[in-house]
Amino acid sequence: MSDLLIFGGVVAILVGLAARYGLVAWFGNLPGDIRRVGERTAVFIPVTSMIVVSVVLTIIVNLLGRYFRG
Repeated sequence: MSDLLIFGGVVAILVGLAARYGLVAWFGNLPGDIRRVGERTAVFIPVTSMIVVSVVLTIIVNLLGRYFRG
């Protein structure tokens, strides 16, 4: 369990650094992301970006599951 927590912390730090220095500028700018700006409101729904994030996280979790299981 401690290995998983340490790995999660390292991943969180790396994602934070990537966001801080603009390495994830593609997020929210992919075709299929919905952005509507009105006079008083703004709506942003990152559909395509979240599908990409979901696929990547699914692959990572499956690989980690195999590693920690045996």
